[in-house]
Amino acid sequence: MERPSVLSCGICLFSGLASLIVLFAVFSFWTRPAYATATHTKISEWNRRNAHLVPNEEEKRAIVALNQDYSIPWRTATDSDGDGVDDVYDPSPMDWRENGYDPFAVLAFLSWYHDWNAYKYNCDALKKVVDLMKDAGVGMVRFDFLWQDIEPRPGEWDFEKYDYIVNLLTERQVRILGILGYSVSWAGKAWNYPPYDDETFVRYVRQVISRYKNKIKYWEIWNEPDSRTYWVPQDDMKRYTELLKKVYEAAKAADPSCKIVLGGMTNSGYYAIKNVYRNGGKDYFDVVNIHPFANPLRAGAMTQVLAICRNVRREMDKNGDQDKKIWITEIGAPGVERPNKDNAWWEGISPTEKQQAAWAGDVYERLTGLDDVEKVFWAFFRDNLGHFKSGVDFFGLVRWDFTPKPSFYAYKKCSHAVMDRWRLFKGEP
Repeated sequence: MERPSVLSCGICLFSGLASLIVLFAVFSFWTRPAYATATHTKISEWNRRNAHLVPNEEEKRAIVALNQDYSIPWRTATDSDGDGVDDVYDPSPMDWRENGYDPFAVLAFLSWYHDWNAYKYNCDALKKVVDLMKDAGVGMVRFDFLWQDIEPRPGEWDFEKYDYIVNLLTERQVRILGILGYSVSWAGKAWNYPPYDDETFVRYVRQVISRYKNKIKYWEIWNEPDSRTYWVPQDDMKRYTELLKKVYEAAKAADPSCKIVLGGMTNSGYYAIKNVYRNGGKDYFDVVNIHPFANPLRAGAMTQVLAICRNVRREMDKNGDQDKKIWITEIGAPGVERPNKDNAWWEGISPTEKQQAAWAGDVYERLTGLDDVEKVFWAFFRDNLGHFKSGVDFFGLVRWDFTPKPSFYAYKKCSHAVMDRWRLFKGEP
């Protein structure tokens, strides 16, 4: 029998080794640690959720020009802006104001310190409520930067209260959505009327954004301009869109990196958004904003909310706004100890505190799973003391005396459940 050549033996040996390598690679792929696959999936989803937050070149230049020295104590070698997100995962690694996906937010009337709101927030109350927000997992708070406070007389500016609130929230790592409005007495027929002269409002907007641009990125222009309560007269959004265009240009001039949020629209806001588009407003806002309230005591409440979101998304897509996100800056329901006709709300008898908690859980479990909805603000964080004289005063997650309701714990549970998924990317600085 002929003996195999050295070359033949070498070829056989090489073939055998190659086969072993292939088998090992296949075996390694199918037996690789589950956490590696899960981590890769999380990174992909995190990047997808945050892709729209990456600044363009003009925004990058504006961000670099900001004064963010306040974040120096929180910065690390891997977290350049000190926002708690490593640079490799941060959609805007030089901007503390933007720390990526976090849908948990609340409406809180932090600037209310007037006789008409029972002097809701003095300094001690502000500290107490911000501590509770941190405990609940709130990432952003929405409140008014009232024109009547800031410019009580033409050309006279008073920022003392707002400086305190903004600094307090910044120190506690809570981001801000500032509402710009309503008309001050000297500038409009009434608080809920547009100004006589748009330039007076634009000047106020310019002053506020210029002062707080280092710490606040998101600004909402008015609240519920499609409601007769907040905007008179109603005219199919013509006057609002006219003002919006002027404000947008002034805001971007003051801070090219800021984002303008459309004034929050009511349940029927789908039609208002259609009118904003019809009136040429498409290029004058960065985020769509809705208030899809529903009665949790009625069957199909969540179906109603989801339908509103779908209809709004469809209208956005039809107008070429596929890349913009939806923020729900008000959603909620009362939570009362003993429902009766005196503490009913506009939907009828109010839910109990336990029913409110169940609705809060449902809202955050369902809505935070939607790709189109980026933030969900519970309305509101703390009860009022007879301001609305109805069940609306009991929308809070905490009572007037700061004691948490069951809904507070439901919100907190959802916040931890959702945000723990992103713990690889986000953490306390």
